[in-house]
Amino acid sequence: MPQNVILQGPAPWGFRLSGGIDFNQPLIITRITPGSKASAANLCPGDVIVAIDGLSTENMTHNDAQERIKAAAHQLCLKIERAGTKLWSPQVSEDGKAHPFKINLEAEPQDVNYFEHKHNIRPKPFIVSGRSSDPSPNSVPQSDVYRMLHTNQEEPSQPRQSGSFKVLQNLVSEEDGRPAGTRSVKAPVTKIPSAMPGVQKVPLCDKCGNGILGTVVKARDKYRHPECFVCSDCDLNLKQKGYFFVEGQLYCEAHARARMRPPEGYEAVTVYPKC
Repeated sequence: MPQNVILQGPAPWGFRLSGGIDFNQPLIITRITPGSKASAANLCPGDVIVAIDGLSTENMTHNDAQERIKAAAHQLCLKIERAGTKLWSPQVSEDGKAHPFKINLEAEPQDVNYFEHKHNIRPKPFIVSGRSSDPSPNSVPQSDVYRMLHTNQEEPSQPRQSGSFKVLQNLVSEEDGRPAGTRSVKAPVTKIPSAMPGVQKVPLCDKCGNGILGTVVKARDKYRHPECFVCSDCDLNLKQKGYFFVEGQLYCEAHARARMRPPEGYEAVTVYPKC
């Protein structure tokens, strides 16, 4: 049933709207600011605004509704529809008035005698009058299978053996040794494959000894990382600078000359390979 709510101005009114004809939804109050004029007028989230200052909101957009509310300077008259259910908001009363910011989280008292079984109370067993609740072992009929399973439980019993197992055991225990028609069988041994076919081995760096993934630098028969392709004396990177092998080690031109000093009277000449 529609209700008329009058808010005395001026703004702010203390509520938030959503919806409109441009959203294909009715204008609905989604939030009420505690302690505001909307809260004092008992507006609630979920209230549908049917009219603003006597003007129907059926064909009103969200922006038009906002402008209509802003235009109300001294008084705002809203016509609302409220559903039958209402959100419960526990209030705290001080001096006979509801406090706008405090809420009461204490649970309402309940009649525990209403419930047949209460929480954390162990239910009583169902007992037929005139009969004992503990059945006697003699009252249960004992079948042949029951007696077979429960008799002679403490006596050691021989393990059951199949007929084929007994035949093999007799053949093995013969005095002549291995019976005719039998042979010794060894347990299978799982062979570890040496290498998977089609898998390429990762080259190892000649300097650091780690595998090389990505760019590989090859000098003669040696492989190195790009950052390990350096002079053995000064750690100068030999990329695009030329390298020299002296006794199996890589050197730059200056340190290679220092290690390969010619005899007295001769001069060292660098010879580059022909491309």
